[in-house]
Amino acid sequence: MKARLARLIYTAVLALVSPILLWGLYRKRPNKPEFGIRWKEHFGFTPVLRGVSAKVIWIHAVSVGEVLASKRLILDLKARYVDATILVTTTTSTGAEQVAAMEAGIEHRYMPIDFSWCVRRFLHVVKPSLLLVVETEVWPNTLRTVKKSGVPMLLVNARLSEKSQNNYQIIKDLISPSLAHFNQILTVHDDDTDRFIELGVAETRVSTMGSLKYDVSISESIKDQSELLKTSYTGRLVFVAASTHAGEDEMMLEAYKLTKVHVPNLLLVLVPRHPERFDSVFENIVSMGLLGARKTQLKDQTLEDSVDVYLADTMGEMLHILGASDMVFMGGSLLGKKVGGHNFVEPALLSKPCLTGPSYYNFQDIATQLMSVGALNVAEDAQAVSKYIRDFQACPAPYEQGATAGLSIVKANQGALSRALDIIDEYIA
Repeated sequence: MKARLARLIYTAVLALVSPILLWGLYRKRPNKPEFGIRWKEHFGFTPVLRGVSAKVIWIHAVSVGEVLASKRLILDLKARYVDATILVTTTTSTGAEQVAAMEAGIEHRYMPIDFSWCVRRFLHVVKPSLLLVVETEVWPNTLRTVKKSGVPMLLVNARLSEKSQNNYQIIKDLISPSLAHFNQILTVHDDDTDRFIELGVAETRVSTMGSLKYDVSISESIKDQSELLKTSYTGRLVFVAASTHAGEDEMMLEAYKLTKVHVPNLLLVLVPRHPERFDSVFENIVSMGLLGARKTQLKDQTLEDSVDVYLADTMGEMLHILGASDMVFMGGSLLGKKVGGHNFVEPALLSKPCLTGPSYYNFQDIATQLMSVGALNVAEDAQAVSKYIRDFQACPAPYEQGATAGLSIVKANQGALSRALDIIDEYIA
């Protein structure tokens, strides 16, 4: 009874706030792909899938980060089940853009809003055989509707931070029944498993899988692109500030100005987290009196030595940008408890010394492992970032040795993809 009442209240609140949420989703922003007439898909008006397949494997990855995290899983499923249709749903248009870039015959549709009638209309058209939800996307009406339709559901690469667990405890009457709809929850770390169990998930339905993000492979193509990009930097010391948020860009630019006096050949490569901020970030570069260059506007691939900041205003190229760096800062970590950091696996996989701000609770486990071998360090402000760069420039060996040890840690943690595919096999069979 409590669960039903909680879901009714949730649905009523969602009905009230959905116009605001949709306005935020649809409003035009620089460098953000438009939905066009496909906005109808959010209301369950889903086009029929191409071809006829006996099985439809549905993967929901809400936006860019989740799509990239599940890319290997998506492509491996496509190769493994050649006669099945692989359907990826996203909520955002930037996520849709990443799915389209896979070019492997992957179908894409927008995820219906979390109203039962929208989801039922979607299910009537798509007729999925299995739903895989990437990371911790808990939509009560969707999960209940899919469960009632008889479609098995797995939550893969599931993370549950202490902060999220505390928030969920407040609305436990809504969240716990929703989580119970999953046939299996495959978590990243043991801590995540424990937190799901504390929320009421049966121990038999939750297990530690590891992170799909560890199972990244560096292709020869990426290595070649990294080498080409590195050549364009003409021997400069390259510091990449990756996945930065508003407020962090300014700190990275300030750190650059502090450091440039001591390290004249320093180049800052800025990779903002959200594409709609590309223009405003470039304006910040100019307003701080620095000479910037944008990747999308660079006619000649070779940067002039006078360029201070190279703005990577593209999507889906993080690996080869990191591969061409000397050291990396991972964003989302200098904003107090607002974000909680971003994943350190890619720089570690590329053996790059890495820096983070003090807020990295989303990746506490891997951060602790990397810090223990010197592959990851913490800086609390622009001054500390500047000192890190200067110390690296003066004596890079200890940082590079730590980064090599970090690669070993990532390799030791790999295998989540294989474990996930084995479990998926049971449901597809």
